[in-house]
Amino acid sequence: MLVTMKEMLADAKVKHYAVPAFDISNYEMMKAVLETCEEQRSPALLMGLGVDLTGKGMSLITSMVKEASRYFDIPVCFHLDHATDLELIKAAADAGFSSVMYDGSVLDFEQNAAKTAEVVSFAHSRGITVEAELGHVGNAMVGNEADKVANEDPEETLTLPDEVVRFVEITDVDALAIAIGTAHGVYKKTPTLRIDRLDEITAVCDRPLVLHGGSGTPDDQMQTAIEHGITKINIYSDVVGAMNSGLKNKLNSMTNPSTWPVYVFEEARKLMKDAVRDKITAFKSNNRV
Repeated sequence: MLVTMKEMLADAKVKHYAVPAFDISNYEMMKAVLETCEEQRSPALLMGLGVDLTGKGMSLITSMVKEASRYFDIPVCFHLDHATDLELIKAAADAGFSSVMYDGSVLDFEQNAAKTAEVVSFAHSRGITVEAELGHVGNAMVGNEADKVANEDPEETLTLPDEVVRFVEITDVDALAIAIGTAHGVYKKTPTLRIDRLDEITAVCDRPLVLHGGSGTPDDQMQTAIEHGITKINIYSDVVGAMNSGLKNKLNSMTNPSTWPVYVFEEARKLMKDAVRDKITAFKSNNRV
C-alpha cells in the first residue's frame, strides 16, 4: 500500500534524519531499492522521472510500484519527480502516484508561486502530497552523453529566506526543495553546501526541506545538512551509475549473447543495493519502521 510523502517526512523532521529518495527507471532499480529498504527497515521513497513516463510508461511503472508495495512490510511512497506542467501531474494522480513535485524553479517568483498553488489545490483535493522548488538546483553532468550542460554558478541561484516565507504562505506546499549549493548529475568538482543559508531558511520555514543533487555530494556535508533541517535527499546518479557499471563489467566478460537477464544483472544488482544501503545508513533512515 502506498503512503504519502507527507507522512514519511513528518517523522524524519521530528527525529532528525533524512529519507533518501531514489529515482527508479526499471524493474531492477525498483527491486534493488525496495529490497534494501526492507532489509534496513527504512521507509522507501521511490521517484518516477518524466523521461520514463512517456506513452504507456506512466501506467506501467506506476502499476509495477503499486503492486510491488503490497509485498514489502515498509512504508512505500511513489513520487513524481520534476514535473513542469499540471497535465502531467493530473495524469500521475490518475495513474496512482501518491506524491508529486512541481518544478517551477526556472520561473520568476510570482509565476512559480501561482503555478505551485494551482498544483497544490488540485493535488490536495486528491490526497496527494506536493513538493516544490524555490531557488534553482542546476545540472552538473546528467542525461544523454550528447546533452550540453550550462555553466551555472550555484551561488547565483540560492534560495532566498525572505522568499520562502511568502512562497509557503501563497502555496501551502507540503515540502520545499531548496538550493544551497548542490547540482543534479555527476559533479565536475566537489560542491560546498551553504549551511549558513540552510540555517536562515530553517529559522523561517516549518515545512520539511528537500535537497536535490545528493549523488556525489560528500556524506559529511549531507549529514551536516540533515542535522540542520534537511529531511529528504534525492539520489539518482549514484544508483544508475552503479547499475551501468555492473552491466558494463558483466557484458564485457560474457561469451554467450543469450545469457538470461537474471545473470546479466547479477553484479549490477549488488552494486545498486550497496549504493542504496550506503545512503540509507548515511542519512540515518535505517531502523525507522
